[in-house]
Amino acid sequence: MDEVQINISENEILRSSPELLRELLRDHTTGKNIFWATHDYEELGAEYSYHSPILPDLITGERGMVIRPRVLKSKEAQTGRAKEMAEVFTPSWICDAQNNLVDEALLSKQGGKGWQDYVSATVLEITCGEAPYLVSRYDATTGEAIPIDRRVGLLDRKLRMVSAHVDDSGEWQEWAQVAYKNTYGYEWQGDNLLLAREALLWSFMEYYEAKFGTMPTVSSLIRIAEIISWNLWQMDGLKGVVPDSCHDVVSRNPSVQQLDFFATDIPEASTPKVTPCPGCQQDDLHKHNGTYCKIKDWDTGKEIRFIDLLQ
Repeated sequence: MDEVQINISENEILRSSPELLRELLRDHTTGKNIFWATHDYEELGAEYSYHSPILPDLITGERGMVIRPRVLKSKEAQTGRAKEMAEVFTPSWICDAQNNLVDEALLSKQGGKGWQDYVSATVLEITCGEAPYLVSRYDATTGEAIPIDRRVGLLDRKLRMVSAHVDDSGEWQEWAQVAYKNTYGYEWQGDNLLLAREALLWSFMEYYEAKFGTMPTVSSLIRIAEIISWNLWQMDGLKGVVPDSCHDVVSRNPSVQQLDFFATDIPEASTPKVTPCPGCQQDDLHKHNGTYCKIKDWDTGKEIRFIDLLQ
């Protein structure tokens, strides 16, 4: 296992550009940062608690190794997450086999259209974890680094298609952006989401370098990071809302009774009424009182709720 190749350093991202790291931590639904959404780090301090935001200074400097891919975590941590969050990662050969089926469906639907239509096709990885179905920089179960020409992710395939048909750097970046704008994924746990976002960013750099022999500019990376932060978002996939944002509503009787100062029969204070989230109570996707997650319609530039795309 080559930790240097599979573990992306937040310190390196910070050195490249503080804005780049801030973008990778951004939550466009809440206007804040993505949050931990796991109890795994709470022993490090209050700022690592379940609902706390992931801030740059919590994962850089001397704390630069706090977030690491699942395969580099202890066996105890892996087992705990599997029990608590049903976190099970998929070997690259299974991702390859299943993505081949997606490819066949896409190509069949397109009816022999050009490579541009393939790159523009919309794909989504649900509960994406570290996003092995989108980019396969390493095998998520063994930690083995995968050479760029053998990667099997859906975005990998799109970027290889761009590299095969485009030789101009500017045009390559334009089509790479098209590929990223049409590649989506959502995840509950904040550390996994950051790892997935980093993997997509690093893949952009690696494919660009493989094609042109140099690294893209920081401004190009920030632009890709913005797309990634919109298209890979933090969400409870069963409800379409920010994780744990649904809540009970507590209310009291609004009527106010004026009491006689000399009265002896004084009514007790009204008991608060607790109303559960209607969506949770009725198992109705469209009635939750949590914060519904937003994504961007890149064709119009408008923000839309993810659930509004579902039939």
